[in-house]
Amino acid sequence: MHYLALACDYDGTLAKDGVVRPQTIDALERVGASGRKLILITGRLLEDLQMAFPRLDLFTYVVAENGALLYNPADLTEKLLGEAPPRQFIQALQERGVTPLVTGRVIVASLHPHEKTIVDVIAKLGLELQVIFNKGAVMVLPTGVNKATGLIAALQELKLSAHNVVGIGDAENDLSFLSLCECSVAVANAIPLLKEQADYTMKAENGDGVIELIEQLLVDDLKTLDQRAGRRHTQPT
Repeated sequence: MHYLALACDYDGTLAKDGVVRPQTIDALERVGASGRKLILITGRLLEDLQMAFPRLDLFTYVVAENGALLYNPADLTEKLLGEAPPRQFIQALQERGVTPLVTGRVIVASLHPHEKTIVDVIAKLGLELQVIFNKGAVMVLPTGVNKATGLIAALQELKLSAHNVVGIGDAENDLSFLSLCECSVAVANAIPLLKEQADYTMKAENGDGVIELIEQLLVDDLKTLDQRAGRRHTQPT
């Protein structure tokens, strides 16, 4: 078995309009039963995710806040992977009327078109922060923190190589972690850039696209897909 882990985005991939269908949950359960690890990678706050999706127990690790927080559903432990921005940053955004304004343990998030104001405040305060886009969302994180670094942290805990991971996503902020995976997959509703860069694009959207990938993963460890594309697995060093 080459692919030992499946890394999934949440919104727009596993979930449509924030909801994961029972059929998708069944497919995830079959992945776990095969001995593979499941890793959820999302821009959501952990508390928000827990309310939206009560089946986090399906996953060995959850990377929340777009790479800034690592959560273990088995023992409920959390590990911060970045530092929270200073209070004056939040205050400056509030004073400039940035709304909505969501703050997590590390992440700060708003919506388009507030990115210019956010960048201006970062520059004025001289902060080492980056702006990451996710369709209409605008996320602020410490420089160097993203879904890829979150996945790396999860894989270190699991003692797995990225060469043994297949990842699936739909949006701009998924590009970083998908580029790390041995096999990158886009659901049919993914943005054009992600489809261009992914190894494969599923025929189905959202959770049905994840199910489509899982079926092939369980049938032959993605050998058929790899043969069609002429891909060869990279061996871990």
